[in-house]
Amino acid sequence: MAVEAATLAERCRHRFPIFEQQVYINSCSQGALSDAVRAAYEQYLDDWDEKGAPWEYWVERQEAARSAFAGLVNAGTDEIAVTTSLSAGVSALASGLRYARRSKVVLTDWEFPTIGQIWHAQESRGARVAHVPAAADGTIPLEHFEQVIDDDTLVVSITHVCYRNGAMIDVPAVVELAHERGALILLDAFQAVGSLPVDVKELGVDFLGAGVLKYLLGSAGLGFFYCRQELVERVWPTQTGWFADENIFAMDHTDYSPAATAARFQSGTPPVPAIYAGIAGIQLMREIGIAETREHVLALNAHLLDGLDELGATVVTPRAAEGRGALICVKSTDAVELVAALDREQIITSERDGNLRISAHCYNTREDVDAVLGSLQRHRNLLAAT
Repeated sequence: MAVEAATLAERCRHRFPIFEQQVYINSCSQGALSDAVRAAYEQYLDDWDEKGAPWEYWVERQEAARSAFAGLVNAGTDEIAVTTSLSAGVSALASGLRYARRSKVVLTDWEFPTIGQIWHAQESRGARVAHVPAAADGTIPLEHFEQVIDDDTLVVSITHVCYRNGAMIDVPAVVELAHERGALILLDAFQAVGSLPVDVKELGVDFLGAGVLKYLLGSAGLGFFYCRQELVERVWPTQTGWFADENIFAMDHTDYSPAATAARFQSGTPPVPAIYAGIAGIQLMREIGIAETREHVLALNAHLLDGLDELGATVVTPRAAEGRGALICVKSTDAVELVAALDREQIITSERDGNLRISAHCYNTREDVDAVLGSLQRHRNLLAAT
């Protein structure tokens, strides 16, 4: 049964002080700050003040984050690395693969810049990078993957939800195709995790990277990386650090002995303050309900799409619910100015690729959507007509 849009927001909105001042509908850039995350930062400062340098305790906090991440995506704790960003985890993976027997890396044209940059950096090590283009309708059909993934493909690196247009890839279908052709799959779930259920076992992915900055309500500086247990020891990262070692407190500088778990994808000193905040954000999102949030946002976005149609706006996000994530993107004649105009009316959005991005989350209401539509009505000259 679908969740009533107002019900979920009423349950949690009071925990996000920003709504006392603004309409915040920009979670695709960063989640709103909650009382729980603010309190977590205060707890970090209290612990630092009271305990001095409690590194054993802070390592325990890292393990708590690992466990929280694992529970979130249905992974084993030994399959999770705690990283400073998605880039750090993917870079460790890319550095640990060999491009001799199979040399091809397949990306889509929807990838966030960090993904493309990391894989293209491997060309100096023998990798051949190929891109899967989008179709004219703004989707990437499976046939496009079929044309690019071949018997020389080592890894297929895809995004779950495109940051530029909100479109969502049919991940299980691409996973099945890649595995049939002997390739591994990496999923960038940064724009998905926290906004919809993500289960690595159901999706069948081999690797997954994400962060807590957006729909998990955490802050910058904390990510996580999943590696399927059977693959951990097949990857030998050369981008590494002491927290990737099999025994970090051995303090051994005489050899390289990476952990037998996904911790081998870690690097140096962990981002302790962000770990406190990340744990708090994940706990809060699980308390609110991620599946419920997905239903809630789908209802809000259905109302948004109806309003955008009445305005004659050009929506570049797929209409089918199963084909999109949480963000809705609208073509603009001047997206930077449109975001600024909304901001002047205390409505916080963002822009990418010439599109206005409107991204609701658990705390948003139908009234927030109406405020956005009202502002867009006043600034129709900045909307690209259909």
